[in-house]
Amino acid sequence: MNIYLTIRRETKRHRDRVAVIEGERSVTYGRLFASVDQVAASLKAEGVGPCDRVGILCADGIDHITVSLAVLSLSAVVVPISPEQSAAEIDDILTRISVHYLVAEKGAHEQPDARTLPAAGFCTRTFSLSRRTVAQEPPEQYYAINPAFIRFTSGTTGASKGIVLSHEAIIDRTDAADQGMQITHEDRVLWVLSMSFHFVVTILLFLRRGAAIVICGGQFPEALIDGIIRHEGTFIYASPFHYTILTRSALLQADALGNVRMAISTAMKLPAAVGADFRQKFGFGLTEAYGIIEVGLPFMNRSGDPALEGSVGRPLPDYEVSIRNADAEGVGEIFLRGKGMLDAYFSPWEGRDRVLDNGWFKTGDLGRLDGSGNLFILGRGQGVINFAGMKVFAEEVEAVINQHPGVKESLVYGVPHAQYGQLPVAKVVSRDSTTGVGALRRFCYQRLSSYKVPKDFEFVAELPRTTSGKLKR
Repeated sequence: MNIYLTIRRETKRHRDRVAVIEGERSVTYGRLFASVDQVAASLKAEGVGPCDRVGILCADGIDHITVSLAVLSLSAVVVPISPEQSAAEIDDILTRISVHYLVAEKGAHEQPDARTLPAAGFCTRTFSLSRRTVAQEPPEQYYAINPAFIRFTSGTTGASKGIVLSHEAIIDRTDAADQGMQITHEDRVLWVLSMSFHFVVTILLFLRRGAAIVICGGQFPEALIDGIIRHEGTFIYASPFHYTILTRSALLQADALGNVRMAISTAMKLPAAVGADFRQKFGFGLTEAYGIIEVGLPFMNRSGDPALEGSVGRPLPDYEVSIRNADAEGVGEIFLRGKGMLDAYFSPWEGRDRVLDNGWFKTGDLGRLDGSGNLFILGRGQGVINFAGMKVFAEEVEAVINQHPGVKESLVYGVPHAQYGQLPVAKVVSRDSTTGVGALRRFCYQRLSSYKVPKDFEFVAELPRTTSGKLKR
């Protein structure tokens, strides 16, 4: 089974329909597939083959989709890398996931032996390809699961092990998610999120159903507003941050979203005020979704009932939810089970049977169910900060700050923000009085993606701790 071949088979009737729009460029499904095949031929000529792990370092757009599909068509494994990640973060991903090849936009993270890929297909960007020496291969189980995708969610601390998804898992989870989204070839999907972090359960599903994907993230919010007005978007997949901007925009009148049949809010908990302001201006509610890379997209609150705002709704048909170790008010740990679960963690290797508890995945989040089975999420996993739809792992940032010679220890946490959801900030215990905020900020920018750098540094004499001596978060 292969997800790319599945997409080609399922869109056979839509070859002349537009697949992706990026600014003034657009490509039909037929031309997209021809471009994918040409890029795949170039990669194959360079030695890329089944199960090879291929890092893709590319900005969002038609080219990102093309190269990703080309890798999948060869039964090689996509390892997405965000252009926003620092050089240290990129090197860490390449090493820990034992990447065989790196395909990167020309000039991005250049490798000494990088070769320019021949111009191919519809791509407008120039790509380089470098082959890397892999010190250690994964166990035989890796090759047996038909791997397609490895998403390395964090950065340099080991907080993420790299989630491995097979072609079968991707097909299962896109089918499962579509029971909520119900995508058709008539949809024009407005896309603003990073493809490096959001791709499997969304972009691949949209392509399977023959929808048109309108890339709107490059010049936000202008491109999204253009997508709404000029391209008459029918489906929006974005974070609360993006919906806040839309609500505040004077360029959009109350009837501007008349063609939109569903607007999904994801990547972080939807603040009540954001949802209420959106409903008041545009006359319909946001569909709050709850997704986890290990599981898929098991929840979407499609009720449209204002009384259920704040809930992610009932699980989609192919999923189950269990609340364990609940307190007197019914609040406990959220466990999920269903189709398309992760196949393994890569580094260190842990197969699905070891990760899951009789098929159940422990999310690390806290929640409760109401009498109708609607899930209310009351707390995210400790140490995760949601900034404008992007996840910041506190321990990762702390590890970088603590590398500074003038720092003894640090504590990173999120503070509420009306527009961005949360802002990462840091408390720092310094070794001497010469360490300044400016130096710390520059130190972090050199080693972290910009959105992970704390927006404020506070020097303190000591950090709060629990009775057992652990940092109190």
